[in-house]
Amino acid sequence: MTASANAAASAGAVPILLTLGDANGLGPELACRLLGGQDAVACDRPVALVGPESALLWHCERLGLAPFWTRLEDGGALAGAAPGVWLLEPPRLAGLPVTPGQETPAGGLAAGESLEYVVTLLAAHPDWGLVTGPLSKAALNAAGFVFPGHTEFLAERSGVGRKGVCMHLCGPILRVSLVTTHPPLARVPSLVTYDRVTRCLELTWNYVRRLGVADKPIAVCGLNPHAGEGGLLGHEDEDVVRPAVAAAVAKGVSAVGPLPADTVFYRAAQGEFSAVLAMYHDQGLPPLKLLHFKDTVNVTLGLPFVRTSVGHGTAFDLVGTGKAAVSSLQAALLLAKRLVGSRTPRK
Repeated sequence: MTASANAAASAGAVPILLTLGDANGLGPELACRLLGGQDAVACDRPVALVGPESALLWHCERLGLAPFWTRLEDGGALAGAAPGVWLLEPPRLAGLPVTPGQETPAGGLAAGESLEYVVTLLAAHPDWGLVTGPLSKAALNAAGFVFPGHTEFLAERSGVGRKGVCMHLCGPILRVSLVTTHPPLARVPSLVTYDRVTRCLELTWNYVRRLGVADKPIAVCGLNPHAGEGGLLGHEDEDVVRPAVAAAVAKGVSAVGPLPADTVFYRAAQGEFSAVLAMYHDQGLPPLKLLHFKDTVNVTLGLPFVRTSVGHGTAFDLVGTGKAAVSSLQAALLLAKRLVGSRTPRK
């Protein structure tokens, strides 16, 4: 492709929105280092930072960077914007006082207002992509946004509802979807339902097909040790999980299970499966983060738009130290670009 053709392709590339997350967490610092630092990644499309400019300026001063973004007052104008880094600042966040490294309601306000802002934009432009920076659930709730986290917030605000989405996390080797997200462990068995398992399987299958890696089945973890041992160690796997897997397979999903969770992740890491469906958070994420601690990406399946996120939290204790890796944010941005492709944005 010629230079002029490359430029034309970039000019028509689908925009990406990148929320800074909690204004006092790692999000603003990582955005500055990834997009404005000495080794900044090149933008082949409009990438709009969404959040308080005050947080970015604080980190630029600390890092010795000049502001690397251009402000846009109208989010809709991003549709015709040139490739590069832009800033969309929700009105309530103008001049927001920031205290990087400290967990405060103001940081939660920045996260919540930024999410509200992008959901409104994405309702008009569902072909755009969204990358979210880390937020503090405590600060988000203290600011009046009563949600457990990004997944639930975006599911509700987009109109899909919490039952319509599936939380998925991935790295270069493992891909893991979760039937349940952040409930107390005691509630998990009642939340592992036939409908929920089939929905997550269908969404995960559509996702691996989109990635072009659907040549192998999805492995489904059992809820109980040894996948219940035929009912000896719990009835849920035989009564709920196995019939749900069979129903999904009848609809064209390639899946096997329930399988014992203590061995399935090793098998997946060896390339036997396209993805793993785990029943709960701390069943699926420890093996994933053992392999991909620095480059995990969180993807919300089932939304009307692409959403990826870093696989880590706000890490207030690391803010400003320069010790936090940018690799998860970089991976989230690259995956969002891959998923939205280079379609011409809808006007």
